Amino acid sequence: MNHHIVTFLKGLWVGGTMTVPGVSGGSMAILLGVYDQLIHAVNSFWKEKINLLFLLVFAGGGGLGMLLFSRGLLSLLERYPLPLGYFFLGAVAGGIPLIFRSARVREFSLDTVLYPALGLLLVLLLDRLPSGLFSLGTGGGILGILLQTAGGVLIAAALVLPGISVSQMLLMTGLYQGVMEHISQLELLPLIPLGTGVLLGVLLTARLMERWMNSHPKGAYLMILGFLLGSLPELFPGFPQGRELLPCAAMAAAGFLALYKMQKE
Repeated sequence: MNHHIVTFLKGLWVGGTMTVPGVSGGSMAILLGVYDQLIHAVNSFWKEKINLLFLLVFAGGGGLGMLLFSRGLLSLLERYPLPLGYFFLGAVAGGIPLIFRSARVREFSLDTVLYPALGLLLVLLLDRLPSGLFSLGTGGGILGILLQTAGGVLIAAALVLPGISVSQMLLMTGLYQGVMEHISQLELLPLIPLGTGVLLGVLLTARLMERWMNSHPKGAYLMILGFLLGSLPELFPGFPQGRELLPCAAMAAAGFLALYKMQKE
């Protein structure tokens, strides 16, 4: 029972923080030490009931977190952008030791630099996608359906890969406004092609990630570190000055300790 409570709370954290622009759900999962289990559960939930239960508990926490904290976190972000921004920066820093342990880095080598650089480069390339590339997917016809499905696959990559924000990917693909309008009006039918692409993309990306993490853990986790480093510009709120220095430093320390402590649970 305690294990399920911890899983639910971690899902609550991931779901709640995903509502903050620039924050990646995959990043939060890896920083909490639950990413590997999530990837494995997605790939084998039809074979092992315990994995299905894990996904249901985690998804329940995630859904509740999005409902409970979306307005509150966004409101706090508007009122206190610097302290909250430094809280998330501290949280990312608090999870880095776990990544190095998972990568089993024993000594410095070329790989220690190369893989993070590749992860960082991938995030930067995704950020350079032409704005509105998939915006035609909101229209009708076969082309629109194919574009929405392809956009869904990219959204799935943002869900699975750490360091890539779902909201950021929706904006880059030109799907954000259309998706938000359909959801707000409870028009789910037009979102079926996008949802299909997301489902297929999650299954494919999760399978590839699990195989890579099992066969080449060092390269996989070091590239994930690059993903996280690539997400920092989205999180960086600016430099504090004067009276802001102390609260920002305190929030960064709180974020670091919160994530470091949650890894132990």
